[in-house]
Amino acid sequence: MTDYPSLRRDMIEKQLRLRGIRDSRVLAAMGELPRELFVPRDRRAEAYFDGPLLIGFNQTISQPYITALMVETLKLQGRERVLDVGSGSGYHAAILGALAHRVVSIEIVPALADLARDNLARAGRLANISVLNSDGSLGYPPDAPFDAISVAAGAPEVPSALLNQLGEPGVLVIPIGNRDDQDLRVFTKSGGRIDSRIVSSCRFMPLLGEPGLAALDFL
Repeated sequence: MTDYPSLRRDMIEKQLRLRGIRDSRVLAAMGELPRELFVPRDRRAEAYFDGPLLIGFNQTISQPYITALMVETLKLQGRERVLDVGSGSGYHAAILGALAHRVVSIEIVPALADLARDNLARAGRLANISVLNSDGSLGYPPDAPFDAISVAAGAPEVPSALLNQLGEPGVLVIPIGNRDDQDLRVFTKSGGRIDSRIVSSCRFMPLLGEPGLAALDFL
């Protein structure tokens, strides 16, 4: 029988702390959430693998470190409204939901939106998380502005709809680049200015949707 709690502790100590993740709330949330509930049943023994895992529909659940890094950059305190673009299996939304007041998670693939919702329900995490089957590159205007936006898919640039729906002050994290070479960028909006910085190199699946990755260098 797989000892998931032990694997979870190893993930926190060896994959996250040793790579510089310091936010105690992020570490606690990822140390408490059963990641195995968010991967396919036949891959649960690999749930704490130090890398991405396929979850079906040509999509993946991100490497634990990347999830932790993205969430840490948002500096959530517990009162924020967060937009999560690219629900996948629901794991990222579950971590955000543990740290923020409200999360709207958008998934463009209908079956994955259903999967994320089911996984979150199984984990008891749906109280403050809504999963919508929609085009995440267009954001979700009915609940805008958002204090934080997390995009778990790569794009050649930030979709303008997401920047427009980011509150002020606000933080947005997104992989920017082409299919093979992306930077994880953090955008901050404050005082009428938008600034950005690179926190890591990365490689995500393409952002699907209206503006998304129609650029030729991402095909």
